[in-house]
Amino acid sequence: MLLLLLPLLGALVSAVEVKRPHHHFYEESKPFTCLDGSATISFDQVNDDYCDCKDGSDEPGTSACPNGRFHCTNAGYRPQYVPSSRVNDGICDCCDTTDEYNSGVVCENTCKEMGRKERETLQQMAEVAREGFRLKQALIDEASKGREEKQGKLAELQEGKKSLEEQVETLKTHKEAAEKPEKEAVEIHQKAWDGECPPAGPSHVAIPSGNPLLPPPTHTHTPIFNLARIIFLPSFSVAQNARDQFEEAEKSLKEMEESIRSLEKEISFDFGPLGEFAYLYGQCYELTNNEYIYRLCLFNRVSQKPKHGGSETNLGTWGSWAGPEDQKFSVMKYEHGTGCWQGPNRSTTVSV
Repeated sequence: MLLLLLPLLGALVSAVEVKRPHHHFYEESKPFTCLDGSATISFDQVNDDYCDCKDGSDEPGTSACPNGRFHCTNAGYRPQYVPSSRVNDGICDCCDTTDEYNSGVVCENTCKEMGRKERETLQQMAEVAREGFRLKQALIDEASKGREEKQGKLAELQEGKKSLEEQVETLKTHKEAAEKPEKEAVEIHQKAWDGECPPAGPSHVAIPSGNPLLPPPTHTHTPIFNLARIIFLPSFSVAQNARDQFEEAEKSLKEMEESIRSLEKEISFDFGPLGEFAYLYGQCYELTNNEYIYRLCLFNRVSQKPKHGGSETNLGTWGSWAGPEDQKFSVMKYEHGTGCWQGPNRSTTVSV
């Protein structure tokens, strides 16, 4: 009987008590149920260096189960699990050395030093993150202010456009009215040129010398011709002045309409949930490799040009954000570029 008990006593003496992870499945006050549900055992059988559960969950602190995992407490660092096969194999896998409790290998506990280094790294990362959030907030504030300014400018231009349109219409009417006597003067001049007598016309209409609308006079001594050149002189000056005013106003209107379209386009862009990407609008970047120079103008277009000369190829114009649902603003899509030979149009994706 004593011989039968000796092996059992030896096993009990060699079993090691290793700290378990603080987990709600391991409660000393009640029986333990294997995590795979294969069995329920009394809690004193947990970590007794004997595998009772098929999944090895009753031995998180020993190497009793071949498919089990050994738990390293690693005080001062991070807890971890290592396969049971690595326990007492002569190599320290846990920084607190507890996986080599019975191998005879002497290992140095490096958990505090590893923890210190990790905390330093985490502090540096936290500082970078804080600086990043600060810059992001500054960009958001700048975008919000810029958007308000652009909307105010747009409203101002749209109001000014109405006034300018009315001015253009008024000047157009004046121009057309001023061109009527000018036309009459040209007709009189033409008849004088052809040797006909000028019809009676308004005394305020005259033909200026050197006007581009008139053919160069040669009959300088013809009384009728000289009469046509002298009587109608004011009409051309009045008509030309009316044309200049109309054309200047019409040019200003076109420039204003272009400014309105440009502002409306910029305001319509999706610059992110809070406008944090607005600062990239209009900025261009270049990347050069062995063959090509790639140029990216954000929210506009992407192109490539041979490094050693050649024409530029359009690789796509701004389309939309194309990231996954939870990271929509991580990818930009530029579409409808120059068509490939016997293939689709070129397109480009840009990871932000």
